[in-house]
Amino acid sequence: MDKYICDPCGYVYDPEVGDPDNGIAPGTAFEDLPDDWVCPICGVGKEDFSKFED
Repeated sequence: MDKYICDPCGYVYDPEVGDPDNGIAPGTAFEDLPDDWVCPICGVGKEDFSKFED
């Protein structure tokens, strides 16, 4: 599964970790995040994320 980076703030969503503080279980692919999920750091939506290249 691919990691995604928040373009405005640099937060990296790692599907192996998920976002447990916001109810997203580890193993949840970025594509499977709810449409109303937002960056836990700056609050922007999924449309402001890009695929993260290691």
